[in-house]
Amino acid sequence: MDLHFTEADEAFRIEIRTWLEGNLVDEFAALKGRGHLGDMDGVIPGRRRWEQRMVEAGWTCVGWPRAHGGRGLSLLQEVIFNEEYARARAPGRLGHIGEGLLGPTLMAFGTPEQQARFLPRIVDGTELWCQGYSEPNAGSDLANVKCRAEPDGDDYRLTGQKVWTSLAQDSDWCFVLARTSTEAKRHHGITCFLIPMDADGINVVPIKQITGGTEFCEVFFDGALAKGEHIIGEVGGGWRVAMGTLAFERGASTLGQQLNFQTELDEIIQAAKHNGTAADPVIRQRIADVYIRLRIMRLNALRTLTGHDDGTPPRAAMITKLYWASWHRDLGELAMDVLGADCMVLPESGELSELQRLFLWTRSDTIYAGTNQIQRNIIGERALGLPR
Repeated sequence: MDLHFTEADEAFRIEIRTWLEGNLVDEFAALKGRGHLGDMDGVIPGRRRWEQRMVEAGWTCVGWPRAHGGRGLSLLQEVIFNEEYARARAPGRLGHIGEGLLGPTLMAFGTPEQQARFLPRIVDGTELWCQGYSEPNAGSDLANVKCRAEPDGDDYRLTGQKVWTSLAQDSDWCFVLARTSTEAKRHHGITCFLIPMDADGINVVPIKQITGGTEFCEVFFDGALAKGEHIIGEVGGGWRVAMGTLAFERGASTLGQQLNFQTELDEIIQAAKHNGTAADPVIRQRIADVYIRLRIMRLNALRTLTGHDDGTPPRAAMITKLYWASWHRDLGELAMDVLGADCMVLPESGELSELQRLFLWTRSDTIYAGTNQIQRNIIGERALGLPR
């Protein structure tokens, strides 16, 4: 992949940078840096208004084809958009799940009727989505889902539990994996449903986290009705749909995530300069180490974005989650060592500092979206061809 940006790409960079600078003002200035991992449930009303500001300017779903309401940006321009968004410290996107996961999934596997019903409401920010995949006994082992879907005429009734459902309490719809056959083998008999979160028989219970936030939720289904017309793909074909969704999750937004990482590293460096730990040769070496590893992360992400002709990512992309999760955990530990004993004391506000929240949040990085152990299995089996 050519890692150089063209003049047109750089002109686009200036366009989005200028727009962000001109709009992250007044009430939106207070949203800078808010709503990202570890703070996803923060300042929801303000972020809803920010989403509408982006809708008005045509900055949602920028990588989607124009036929589906997007801007039809090239892959590199989508990378630039995400980088500039992160550089401006713009608030975390409330529409991320719909825009980055459900939307591309519907384009790949949905019917024309489903696309016409749901895609425009993702573009205009009027419907927010959450993802119902993980369960108490099926987190990284997604094929072990037990949530049942039983026929009710042409429709289905969902019964079971999902967990770690990000922002379920603020979402309008959920895409859910449920088992439509108990006799089929593990990866078969699973179906992907779309279901409104206000349906009878759905109960959302936010989970209080160590950071104090409640961005994750448990979702309980007690005979909730999912319409047959809202099945994505075929009945029993949900595993293929789920794998497609997970592939979309490794998209261009990862470059924006890495600029957020750079912001966190910059804050650690400033703290080290302020309290004198920057003079410690061990701390200096650790800072240099995480800096180098972050540069490697960016280059590898750019190198693996293009994928194969059939849309599947290259084998080298399979290291991505394991690499950045371990790196981010190490960054959180570095932050605490830079702060020293001060890391154990809350600021006068009584709220966690950004670096304290960083450390506590990164405890989860090597667990969610596939544990490090599961990631190593994926690399061994799918990238290296080793036996199970």
